[in-house]
Amino acid sequence: MIKRYKIEEHQVKQVEAETPDIWVVVNPTEDEKKWLVENFKLDEHNFASTFDPEEPSRLEFEPDHLELIFKRPKNYSSKDHFLFKVNSMGLFLFKDKLIMALSEDINMFSGKYFKHVDGIREVFLKLVYNTIFHFMEHLKVINMIADELENKINASMENKHLLNLFTLEKSLVYYLNAINANSYAIDRLKHNTEKIGFTARSSEFLDDIIIENNQCMRQAEIYSNILAGLMDARASIVSNNLNVMMKNLNALVIAIAVPSFFAGVGGMSELTTITHIADPHWAYPAFILLMACIGAFTYWLIKKFEQH
Repeated sequence: MIKRYKIEEHQVKQVEAETPDIWVVVNPTEDEKKWLVENFKLDEHNFASTFDPEEPSRLEFEPDHLELIFKRPKNYSSKDHFLFKVNSMGLFLFKDKLIMALSEDINMFSGKYFKHVDGIREVFLKLVYNTIFHFMEHLKVINMIADELENKINASMENKHLLNLFTLEKSLVYYLNAINANSYAIDRLKHNTEKIGFTARSSEFLDDIIIENNQCMRQAEIYSNILAGLMDARASIVSNNLNVMMKNLNALVIAIAVPSFFAGVGGMSELTTITHIADPHWAYPAFILLMACIGAFTYWLIKKFEQH
C-alpha cells in the first residue's frame, strides 16, 4: 500500500497527487517494491531491510539521496503475551521528497510534533524524534506492567507471573539493543549535517534528538538491570509462598487426622457410655463438636510450635 502526503500550511496532509512531498509505503507487494526501486533508484537491499525486524540501524548515502534504516517499537497487542517487539522503518530523503517505508499501517504524523513543520527535512527529523518518544512511552508501560506483576508475585504460588516478568526482561533487552543501534545512525546524521543540507535550526533539533535518545537508552538500561537483578529474589518469593502453603496444608491434614483417630478408636458408642447421652439429637452434635475442638486444638498446637 502506498500513501501520498503534502506539506500544506505547515501541516502534513494526505493527498492523491502524483508528485507528493512524502511517500508512505506500508508492507508493499512485490510489484510495488519493484516499481519504487526502479522509479526512485533505491538500493534494493536497503529497501528490503526496512521490512526485516532483525536488520540493524544504519545510514547510507546514495548519489541523490540518503537512506536511513531505523528501529522503532512495534505496536503492542494482547496476542504478544507481554513481549514488546521491535520493527524496522526506512527513511529515504531526497532533495524534494521523502519516502518512508513501514511494515505495519500506523499514523506516524500524529501528535504535537507535526502540528507545525517546515519542509521535508524537518519532517524527517521529527519522525526520528517521534520514534524515540514511542520508545519512551513503551518503557513507561513496561515499568507499569512490571510493578503490577511484582504485586501479583508477592501472593502467587505459580510461575505464570514470573514467566511474564521474564518476557518483559527479554523485551527490554530487545529495546536496549535497538535504541543503542539507533544512536550510531543518529551520530552519523550529526556528523553529516552539512552534506545532508540541515539548517542551523535543524542541527539544534538534532542535538535534542541525541540527548533524548541517550536518556531513553539510559532508562532502558536501568529498567533492564533492575528486572534482571531482582529476578532471583522474585523466584524465591514464589518458592517461599509455595512452602508456606504446603506447611499450612500439612497442619490441616494432621488436624483432621487426629480427630479421625479418636473417632475410629472410640466412636459414638464410647462417647455415649462416657457422657451417658443416649438421645441421638444431643449425642451427634456433641460428638461433632468434640472432634472439631480436638482438630482446632491440634492445628493451633502445630502453628504454635512453628513459631518457635
